[in-house]
Amino acid sequence: MKSLKTLAFGLFVVLFLSFSQAEAEAHGPDLHSGSKGQAVTELQTKLKKLGYFHVTPTGYYGSITETAVSQFQRDFGVPATGYTGTLTRNKLEQVDMMAHVVHGEARGEVYKGKVAVAAVILNRINSGHFPNSTYDVIFQRNAFTAVNDGQYWLTPDASAYQAVRDAYQGWDPSAGATYYYNPAGVTDNWIFSRTVITKIGKHYFAK
Repeated sequence: MKSLKTLAFGLFVVLFLSFSQAEAEAHGPDLHSGSKGQAVTELQTKLKKLGYFHVTPTGYYGSITETAVSQFQRDFGVPATGYTGTLTRNKLEQVDMMAHVVHGEARGEVYKGKVAVAAVILNRINSGHFPNSTYDVIFQRNAFTAVNDGQYWLTPDASAYQAVRDAYQGWDPSAGATYYYNPAGVTDNWIFSRTVITKIGKHYFAK
């Protein structure tokens, strides 16, 4: 009986460790000075689009990458450790999701209009009338046309990422809007009941 208990405990430990490792890998590795590989290249590419990394991505995490990560962390309210722990990875994921929306919804618009779209997402998160997480706001049913029609999955350009960065740092050209729409593409007249605050490019921003 004792040997069976020991065997069962051993199997539990193996399964637990396997699950923990799989869960950690699913959220990405911690990257720090000395790290190498594709994950570092992807991080550097994203930081370059955000305007923090100013050289060609190398796949090596050195002092330039550490400085870029620290600057990102300070601007986005994450402890400036210089390495990508869980908080930094989560924030990068939120920025990435927002950049996909901005690119899908506002590419071709003036830069100010892109920042305004990013600001609307943040305004919804903070409003109390919408879900309170980036993921839940973006993927709320019928919230964004780009999610519904697949344009969300296009690769965002640098201007989309930098628009998210500017919105995070407090620039809100929408003046507090929680809705926006292009009148030419409206399929539900309900949106016309919202109070328009401003117009930027083809988009009307409203509450």
